[in-house]
Amino acid sequence: MKALAYTKAHPLTDFQIKDMEVPRPALKPHDVLMEVKAFSINPVDFKVRGSRTLANGEPVILGWDAAGVVVEVGPEAKGFKVGDEVYGAGDLTRSGSYGELYAIDSRIIARKPRSLSFTEAAVLPLTALTAWEALIARPELELGGGSSALVIGGAGGVGSIAIQLLKQKTQAKVIATASRPETIEWCSRMGADATIDHRKDLEKELERIGIKEVDAIFSTTHSDTYAGVFPKILRPFGNLSLIDDPKTLDIVPFKRKSISVHWELMFTKTLLSYRLESQGEILKELAQLVDEGKIKTTANTILKGATAEHLRFAHELSEQSKGVGKIVIER
Repeated sequence: MKALAYTKAHPLTDFQIKDMEVPRPALKPHDVLMEVKAFSINPVDFKVRGSRTLANGEPVILGWDAAGVVVEVGPEAKGFKVGDEVYGAGDLTRSGSYGELYAIDSRIIARKPRSLSFTEAAVLPLTALTAWEALIARPELELGGGSSALVIGGAGGVGSIAIQLLKQKTQAKVIATASRPETIEWCSRMGADATIDHRKDLEKELERIGIKEVDAIFSTTHSDTYAGVFPKILRPFGNLSLIDDPKTLDIVPFKRKSISVHWELMFTKTLLSYRLESQGEILKELAQLVDEGKIKTTANTILKGATAEHLRFAHELSEQSKGVGKIVIER
């Protein structure tokens, strides 16, 4: 089959991903084989591109988000048949969705929302699973009436879906950080009740909109930059959830307020073979919310054609944080 792949880890300035002929993916017992119709770009793509080289010069196929059609079903894959339209986010340890065919565990996928095209659906799995596991699937995080949640990086891929999930699955007032007119407008479109400028003092920005402390913070980017202000703006027994990789994060100042801190990595379940079915269940419920008109696609930059040129452009947008919402490539 054809795939966009490379053989040696490299930076954006020496972009080496190109069209290659690679072997057809071999299915594991629980797998389905997806004919990829569209795939989206995530920061994990360029992070792996810069670090992963396989033995003996074997091609590396990046990309994990995808939507497509099932063309083959493994002997232990249940609930899917050839012809089903599905979506999912894959396994970090396996070849990804930049190929024409994508072998993916049936337990971590679901039928795509009927109301969305493949392109619109392909942007949702990784970011939605990340936000859902961080904010919705944690019973200790209570966001009832009168509560508030702050999303750092509201116009990004994860922030965009986090705003929507918080509005649909909790009673919290949702505040998002954004600074440019287009990102402020995007956050409002996603459902944010208010936006504040992340370039300014967050404590003063919250005071500007009449909020002294928030119940929860979901930090998707630059967590080390804001770490000093987090304990000031979180209420006692508040919750900080983060997904990025700060070089350092001093949480000692959080003790006085008994603030809880946790990381979310969407790939934890596949890396450690832990409750894999739960991701398929989340994507199934997400599809229902989409089809009920409660969640919208976060696709914003759509590139028609799976070419090396389009892929380099998409990686540049993602790596330099220039995009709004999600970047998706149609096959």
